[in-house]
Amino acid sequence: MESYAQQIIDFVRQNEAWAPPIVFALAFGESLAFISMLVPAWAALIAIGGLVGVSEIKFWPIWVAASMGAGLGDWVSYWIGLKLGKAIYHRWPFSRHPHLISKGESFVKKWGVSGVFIGRFFGPLRAVVPLVAGIFAMPYWPFQVANFASAFLWAAVVLQIGKFGSEALTWLWE
Repeated sequence: MESYAQQIIDFVRQNEAWAPPIVFALAFGESLAFISMLVPAWAALIAIGGLVGVSEIKFWPIWVAASMGAGLGDWVSYWIGLKLGKAIYHRWPFSRHPHLISKGESFVKKWGVSGVFIGRFFGPLRAVVPLVAGIFAMPYWPFQVANFASAFLWAAVVLQIGKFGSEALTWLWE
């Protein structure tokens, strides 16, 4: 995975115009049920945030792209949960890792809509909570408000961690 992330970072460094669509795709994959387990993209997103701090890449388009990708990933996960319901429990990867669904279920039952917001900031819950919210037919609009509000905050935090880190390293080396 490390070489995969490094290739993406190198490509973005050399092709800055591609940064927003790549960041959108990474955030979408990071938030989409099933895919997020195969392609953990948060390290690449942090590194791209670092490029924002030391290159000509503008923060705003990257932030909007990451936010929209993350929000859309959760939206699709919610929709999958609505359509497939509890049949998800018997599908890969949840058939092999049923604890992920039970953790997500407990979390959603305990926290409700605010759990959608909170779950965005915890790795394994990030993609499972929207799926479980769909399975239990959480009301659409409260879900979407929590989804996109948390997506914009999450994207800002992830990108700013990288940006701050690269700026701090640059400052230390000077």
